[in-house]
Amino acid sequence: MTTADARADSELKAKHRVMWGNGDYPLMVDTFLLPIGERLVEGAGIGPDARVLDVAAGTGNASVPAAQRGAHVTASDLTPALLAAGSRRADAQGLDIEWVEADAEHLPFDDYAYDVVMSAIGVMFAPHHQAAADELVRVCRPAGTIALLSWTPEGMLGDLFRTMKPFAAPPPPGAQPPPLWGSEEHLTALFGDRVRFHTLRRETLTITAFPRGRDYGEHFKAYYGPTIAARSNAAKEGRAAEFDEALDLFCDNWNRGTRDAARFEKEYLLAVGTRQE
Repeated sequence: MTTADARADSELKAKHRVMWGNGDYPLMVDTFLLPIGERLVEGAGIGPDARVLDVAAGTGNASVPAAQRGAHVTASDLTPALLAAGSRRADAQGLDIEWVEADAEHLPFDDYAYDVVMSAIGVMFAPHHQAAADELVRVCRPAGTIALLSWTPEGMLGDLFRTMKPFAAPPPPGAQPPPLWGSEEHLTALFGDRVRFHTLRRETLTITAFPRGRDYGEHFKAYYGPTIAARSNAAKEGRAAEFDEALDLFCDNWNRGTRDAARFEKEYLLAVGTRQE
């Protein structure tokens, strides 16, 4: 990496820290995202004494249930505010988790250091997918487990990003859309023959936390960093009302419940594999 490349990368990651520190992502986790952490840990088969690294761990949605099973867990994330929220949650439950500020594309951990390397809707937001995938493989021991839970391109989160794209600032060179991690073909391309996936299963997270469908969109505008950033950019261009209308239509289209009892079904891909020798 040249000096100019390193500077650009540092600036990009600084923007990501700010974006994920905006709003209140810990509240979103508590509101409707908690189940996915347990589902990933269950799918990965994590048990006592396993050395586990949770990459882009956020508030530790998967780290906490892994520690509850007796694993030795390191939770890494780019955003200090999310790590602090996760640390408070773990402390309240008497769990011993190591919290480390780290870039998923440049992990500060030794080769082959962990039995399980996992990420629940986290590493998918690293902008350079191949670099992040290479790091997951590097820090996992041979015959260890790599476990990922990622929103799919065809599902609700994929459509949300397509809805926001016309209003968002242009992505930096080389950045790829996060929901690609929820594509079986994309994972195969990223990991090649280095990881043999024995589980590639699409499931859904059912969300009933919002009385009305459009409350989902209001929640994202208030608390979700990427949505806050996209709407802010739309406002600068005088398109805030257009953004709001697009998000309302998105919510209407994805509401599988009724007008006064919304239900959303958010598809994700559970991918669990063995790191090859």
